[in-house]
Amino acid sequence: MSRRVLTAEIAHETNTFSIVPTTLENFRRGRLIAANEIPGARRGTRSALGATFEAADKYGWTLSHPVAASANPSGTVTDLAFDTLAGMLLSGAEGGIDGALLHLHGAMVTESHEDGEGELLRRLRAAVGPDVPIVVTLDLHGNITEQMARLANALIAVRTYPHVDYYERAWQGAELLERAMAGEIRPRTVIARRPMLRGLDGGRTQTGPMRELIDRGEALEREGRALVVSVCAGFTAADIHDIGPSVTVTTDDDEAAALAIAEDFMDHAWATRHFVSVTHRSIEEAVAHAKAGEGQRTNDGHDKPLIMADVTDNPGSGHYGDATNLLRAMIAADLQNAVFYAIYDPKAVLDGQAIGVGNVGAILLGGKHDPAAGGGPLTLAGQVVAITDGRFQKFGPMGGGVWVDFGLSMVFRVGGIDIVVITNNGQANDTAQLTSMGIDPTRMTTIAVKSNHHFRAAFEPIGREVITVDGGGLGSVILRQGGFSRVRRPIWPLDPVE
Repeated sequence: MSRRVLTAEIAHETNTFSIVPTTLENFRRGRLIAANEIPGARRGTRSALGATFEAADKYGWTLSHPVAASANPSGTVTDLAFDTLAGMLLSGAEGGIDGALLHLHGAMVTESHEDGEGELLRRLRAAVGPDVPIVVTLDLHGNITEQMARLANALIAVRTYPHVDYYERAWQGAELLERAMAGEIRPRTVIARRPMLRGLDGGRTQTGPMRELIDRGEALEREGRALVVSVCAGFTAADIHDIGPSVTVTTDDDEAAALAIAEDFMDHAWATRHFVSVTHRSIEEAVAHAKAGEGQRTNDGHDKPLIMADVTDNPGSGHYGDATNLLRAMIAADLQNAVFYAIYDPKAVLDGQAIGVGNVGAILLGGKHDPAAGGGPLTLAGQVVAITDGRFQKFGPMGGGVWVDFGLSMVFRVGGIDIVVITNNGQANDTAQLTSMGIDPTRMTTIAVKSNHHFRAAFEPIGREVITVDGGGLGSVILRQGGFSRVRRPIWPLDPVE
């Protein structure tokens, strides 16, 4: 008999310091796909749901797939949005299910619930009972809680940053769920944490303590000592009690062994909490470096762009995406053959549309959310080079095959800089974001992006060099001013914890 499996995607990384609430409309602008629309949008893609459909075919599952929803990281999720999405999720369990494979994030905060994923799992567990296995895939930047570990049978975090293994982790979850539904295993999950606001090098997996723990965890899985070991660096732009790094370990009904592993891993995370692998440059230093590099060639004689990332106005961390400090400096330096991706400013795009493609005019651009976080609006005269609907298919390592929609979008040329302006906020993580606008990134001298680390998956391979910049955006403000009032105390580095 075919087993009935509930699957769904509800993902949001909530920056509680953002003044922009996350509403149902934000999910509609990002991605809100219901029921019968989901197979056509996800089958054949290297996404978590793409893997889930493949697993259902292999194991003969009957899938219930009521909702796939995600919004660009932003402020607290409204109760209306959360309750609507939770209701859609629960509707998929009506009539009974044999198991669930959910794709969540791990850092959702709502108006009424600091632990959004924990609340989703609480409602689902109440609906299906204690014996239905529930497996959850997560972002490694989740703030994982005791409630999540208690209510889910397994928590499986991605192991790459940039996150290019959602597909593989979903397959891992599917294989584990099949075994659990067949009665071969009884997966149970425990969690360990330390009084840390941040650590594990922000989750960077190329080197350092995060890489070391992931490698150790995978070895334990291969040896059969654990079913799953998930290491999460946490998400620091959330003023909540359960912030910070964590390790969750899933075993076959052996919680004592799981806890010993988790505690040992967190000892290492605590001991290496000061490790940081990236140093950000000032705007002045970065722009001077870009200007000096104009006309340079690589050793093989080919021109390649400098990749310059403003990490403090990263829409992927819930920052506003409209900071102007870096762009202002680039214009003042008269950079040539440069592209800036992107300024989130729906009004400016409409103003450009009124000017018309090919025409010259003036617009007021960016800096409209909080001028103190990255710079105020710029009055710019330039040419409207292109306007598109902002919809394109990603082909890069992150979610290849998935269609995304950045809304009405524009290329506005000021001097030697092509500025991309978008209606739906989002970070740079795929070169199609430029090619869909008629820009060949491989032919640029300088590419400036708003992203913390995900840009590296698609852009680092085409660049001659990558530098990161502190542009004074919301991310920088949070680090300088703090403002944490709900986190558990004492906690490092806010308090002297030994």
